[in-house]
Amino acid sequence: MIKKRPATAREVAAFSLFSMAEDGAWSDGALHQYLARAGLPGRDAALATRLCYGVLQNRAMCDFYLAKFSSVRLRKIAPRVLDCLRLGVYQLTMMERIPAHAAVGETVALIEKYAHASPRTVGYANGVLRAVARAAQEGGLPVLDCPDKESYYALRYSHPEWLVRALSAQFGQKEAGKICEANNRTAPLSLRVNTMRTTREDALRALEEAGFEPRPHEAIADVILCAGGDIASLPLFRDGLVTVQDGAGAVCADILSPTPGALTVDCCAAPGGKSFALATRMQDTGRVVSCDIYEHKLDKIREGAARLGLGCIEPRLADATRLQNGLAGQADFVLCDVPCSGMGIIRKKPEIRYKPEAELAGLPALQGAILENCAQYVRPGGTLVYSTCTVLERENAGVVKGFLAAHPGFSAVPFTHPACGERPDGMVTLLPHVHDTDGFFIAKLRRNA
Repeated sequence: MIKKRPATAREVAAFSLFSMAEDGAWSDGALHQYLARAGLPGRDAALATRLCYGVLQNRAMCDFYLAKFSSVRLRKIAPRVLDCLRLGVYQLTMMERIPAHAAVGETVALIEKYAHASPRTVGYANGVLRAVARAAQEGGLPVLDCPDKESYYALRYSHPEWLVRALSAQFGQKEAGKICEANNRTAPLSLRVNTMRTTREDALRALEEAGFEPRPHEAIADVILCAGGDIASLPLFRDGLVTVQDGAGAVCADILSPTPGALTVDCCAAPGGKSFALATRMQDTGRVVSCDIYEHKLDKIREGAARLGLGCIEPRLADATRLQNGLAGQADFVLCDVPCSGMGIIRKKPEIRYKPEAELAGLPALQGAILENCAQYVRPGGTLVYSTCTVLERENAGVVKGFLAAHPGFSAVPFTHPACGERPDGMVTLLPHVHDTDGFFIAKLRRNA
């Protein structure tokens, strides 16, 4: 990790990209750290964010252009040099109002100062970027020549081809393209109102007065969408009147619909957003046992519950694949929000799309094991919701159908929600461009009496 304090938006973006490649950092965490260190004014901070996310969202396109103008194969270019070149190409080919001389000059300076580059490498980079700049100004950029729609979407929206083909097989070719396009849009800041302390109308007014541009979600009660900003600095947040939560999490809590006084188990709870939504629906009565495998994540749940004034939440250190004492057959409601590939939150973590497919192969087995174990907590007549933040069928309906086939004592429960309408099969996949939420899967099950 670069210890130097970044002085410009381009340095913040470059340092963040370096940190992701070299330290395994997530984009949001790296950006937050370097933006805090830089102390840039709002406009420059916004540019740094756009540059970093823009490169991640368009990496395949940047590489496509680079490959056409580079005399060196991309796999032979040093990683930091390649990240800087991508940063320059993104500005030259996909951003408006960025002068070509600034994009070229400052990118070359980054390579010279931070990529340990030789004079020859610096000269090479300068030549490549100038060639791209000329082509962009003269309308001579290479045309995307792809054999089919899936490969076109993979290149145009910088998604791995295996993912595009999986989406096409599941949703259809046209819808797959819309999903990929939506994944490259900026997600709004999503807030859930703590109705134990205020109303959505009052929260909307407070956000407007603070200079945000909020709008109520059209189909999800108590959720507000707005342009990003430092929500944590507002009294509205500090005093626990709102919390950051995507609308999909709120829908998940709505569909489980725990009642006041119930025993509810949230099996993979950290950082606690769904536990907070469940406790609010229960009017802070009964018990919400919020489980996680890491103690430091339980601290986050405790902190969030205290800020929101929720006293019914009981954090518990627990492995979701192992049965917990005192819970078997006792819970009225169980939420099983399992670890997943994350292919529904690409808008927020654009780099997640680049996970190697082979690393995801074992997820359905783990998800099935967690569901198998946590289903034991449900009392006869009780309700279980299985959910993920991915849109891939093999991690979603595939896991649920396999569980139901092996457990005739459970059945799917039809439900209706304003965000998705009637779901007679008891399952729904939420999509950003359709439901104005993260990509998310929810299945509602009941343990028969």
